[in-house]
Amino acid sequence: MLDLGLLLDVDGPIASPATRTIRIPSILDDLVALTAAGVPVAFITGRSDGFVRESVVTPLLERGLGDALRTPGARMFAVFEKGAVWAEVLPDGLGEIEIDDSVALPAAFADDVRAIVAERYAEAMFYDETKRAMVSVEQQTSLPAERYPEAQQRFEEEAFGLAARHGLGMRYRERQVTDASGAVPFRIDPTIISTDIESVRLDKDHAARRALQHFERTGALPRTWRSVGDSRSDYKMADALHADGYDVAHVDVRPADGVLDKPYPVLTEGDLIHDEAGAALLRSFAERLV
Repeated sequence: MLDLGLLLDVDGPIASPATRTIRIPSILDDLVALTAAGVPVAFITGRSDGFVRESVVTPLLERGLGDALRTPGARMFAVFEKGAVWAEVLPDGLGEIEIDDSVALPAAFADDVRAIVAERYAEAMFYDETKRAMVSVEQQTSLPAERYPEAQQRFEEEAFGLAARHGLGMRYRERQVTDASGAVPFRIDPTIISTDIESVRLDKDHAARRALQHFERTGALPRTWRSVGDSRSDYKMADALHADGYDVAHVDVRPADGVLDKPYPVLTEGDLIHDEAGAALLRSFAERLV
């Protein structure tokens, strides 16, 4: 058995940022094979449980994940919304969904964001109705990628102003407004295809530790880990494991944004990016099972 654990962002290394689906079949096959071999696999994502169920878990089940998870020692876990929501992946799909309600945004604010998206930004983005704690919008796939940033920034400015009107403490880029107690409990966090409005307590390090806590309860932990992602915040998965003393390296599948200087190895897959880089990495691990 490989001394290996995997913490995987979904958008980028697993699902294509363009199609929002797993378009490379070997990704599915290799994840199934690694899981059956006892490699603990966790999806660490800002996505919702609904998205991961439909776009990740269901395709994996169709490629044999159910049988793989019935193998002694097989473990798969998913942490959604950067740690606000989580569930074990079982042979018949996602298990019980657990939610940290303490990090959720007020419903009235979410309703107003939904309204402004429908009224002024529907051509560029849609409101993600599947989120349970965050408030998120996502680029319409029909919109050319080069046109999204302008609409995204206008939306974020409006959402920041809306937070102030609701009395929410919110941070956006270099600016912030405080709530009545002087606190700033929320932030606006853009990605290349979406904007998350979320608790400052949520991030990939928090989510990674939630996954490790689950794996600790279900069996021995490997000493060697790889975290994989396409954004600078994804490095926080490796930050958490390094701080806890694990042998970890981070695989950056979008290094053009700038590879961060870290006290652990930062790896790339040559000139490959996004899901092609993710596929190459998983194949290299799967080949070691033979």
